[in-house]
Formats: sequence, C-alpha cells, structure tokens
Amino acid sequence: MVNSIYDEVGGFMAVRKLISAFYDNVLDNEELAVLFQNVNMERLIDHQTKFFAMLLGGPVSYTDEELKRVHARLGISNHQFDLTKDCLIEAMEDFDFSEDYADTIAEAFEEKRNLIVQSN
Repeated sequence: MVNSIYDEVGGFMAVRKLISAFYDNVLDNEELAVLFQNVNMERLIDHQTKFFAMLLGGPVSYTDEELKRVHARLGISNHQFDLTKDCLIEAMEDFDFSEDYADTIAEAFEEKRNLIVQSN
C-alpha cells in the first residue's frame, strides 16, 4: 500500500502545525491580515486543516461546490490568492517539506484557484 502525502508528513497533527504556521505567515502579511480581522482563527484553522488534509490525500473531503460557496462572498482576488500561496510555500519550507511534496501541495492548492478567487 502506498502512503499518501498526508500519511508521509505525519497525519492530522502535522497538517495542523503546518496550517497554524501558514496562518502566522498570512497574519504577518499586511495585505492579507486585513481579511482576517473579524475571523475566529481557531475555527478557520480547524477548517483549513481539514481542507489541507484532503489536498494531501487524508480522510476529510470538501466538495468543489462547498469551496466555491464558502468563498463566494469573500471577494478574494488573484493577487491575494498568490500572496496566500506564497505564505503556504514559506510554511512548507519552514517545516522542511521535500521539494516534491511542496510542489505537489502547491499544485493542488492552485487547482482550487477558480473556486476561491471571486474578483480580479
């Protein structure tokens, strides 16, 4: 049996640590931090951990329709998406993810752009 990236990186707790570091990076970015001023970060990190677990081949799944619906009202731009992706890449580098894993995860994230970006 071939393990998923989710299994290889250490499962749910490892993904949770990655996502916490990712959001530290996001909140350190002035252009992105304003998007999260009135957000319950603990709840968001929980949802994002589940989302990234799914991207990595873990047990949790969200449908594309759910992702689109949740992000529809947020007005996220391509520029904001790119900045967010940069924060993710930085977090993966901080956790010493292999280049192959980081590339695979960044590509999986990129594949969801059309569901998340709602404005230019």
